[in-house]
Amino acid sequence: MTDPIRLLVVDDHPVVRDGLTSLFARDPGFEVLGEAADGAEAVRLARSLRPDVVLMDLRMPGLDGVSATRELSATTRVLVLTTYDTDVHVIPAIEAGATGYLLKDAPRDELLRAVRAAARGEAVLAPSVAALLMNRVRRPAPGPLSPRELEVLHLVAGGATNKEAAAELFLTEATVKSHTLNIYAKLGVNDRAAAVTEAFHRGLLVPRAPERH
Repeated sequence: MTDPIRLLVVDDHPVVRDGLTSLFARDPGFEVLGEAADGAEAVRLARSLRPDVVLMDLRMPGLDGVSATRELSATTRVLVLTTYDTDVHVIPAIEAGATGYLLKDAPRDELLRAVRAAARGEAVLAPSVAALLMNRVRRPAPGPLSPRELEVLHLVAGGATNKEAAAELFLTEATVKSHTLNIYAKLGVNDRAAAVTEAFHRGLLVPRAPERH
């Protein structure tokens, strides 16, 4: 008889942790070693308990799931389990070294199979995530942002509306809107908040140092 797959469940919602723990406890092929409510606790427990697989949520207070995955992926197999399947969530998690990426609405049997596959070191992707990655690989790589697009992006990050950005740059609102849509396309996002997040991730924007008085 093979040893059970040893798991660490990471999610900031107690109900989700309880549900996952109960699900795996019903199968003798798995053993839940512990639970963590945030990324920092996940890193600490994973290093002491040495699970075969960490089931990792992404959006958590403090250290998020991507940062925790980055810290653990060299020594631990991390299977992301989240509700988000957009570029801005998937790509950073995969780049951080996640073994797989699954959605929380996955059927029980699919989740069990995914954890077994992750324990063997196999890549596991939800169908929508696999399709997203395929489309990203197939489409031509977008060019870099133009100097004008970078100016618009900086104003957007500062909270400027299209009208305010147009006044600042001596452009029409329609021109600013066109630049904004180009920025979205090149960054692979659909709205302002995601554009700013992705721009920080790519190093196009840098957090401002606090002013000293």
